[in-house]
Amino acid sequence: MNNTIQYKGYIGSVELSEEDELIYGKVMGIRSLISYEGKTVNHLIEDFHGAVDDYLAMCEAEGRTPEVAYKGSFNIRISPELHKQLVIYATAHNMTLNRYIEETLEKSVASKTLCIL
Repeated sequence: MNNTIQYKGYIGSVELSEEDELIYGKVMGIRSLISYEGKTVNHLIEDFHGAVDDYLAMCEAEGRTPEVAYKGSFNIRISPELHKQLVIYATAHNMTLNRYIEETLEKSVASKTLCIL
């Protein structure tokens, strides 16, 4: 089973509760809580789509912009020594640190299989 689903640019988790005999999840990467559930995969997907649609409709009715997940920036914490080594490497290859990190992460992700419905 995949552990994520996608709809209108939103990615949601897929989790199983054996105790409740329920599949459930929440939209990832935003502060607002958008959750959904279902007894079957089809019900889960329908509820996920409905929850996202309801969120977007609510934002429109309130005149506010819906949150967008994964805007393209994030902070990481690394050791000062690693930070220095990365800057030296990037500079030596005529790259910005951001570009070097982006290329490195792209290569890493490309070599792996992503699970998104």
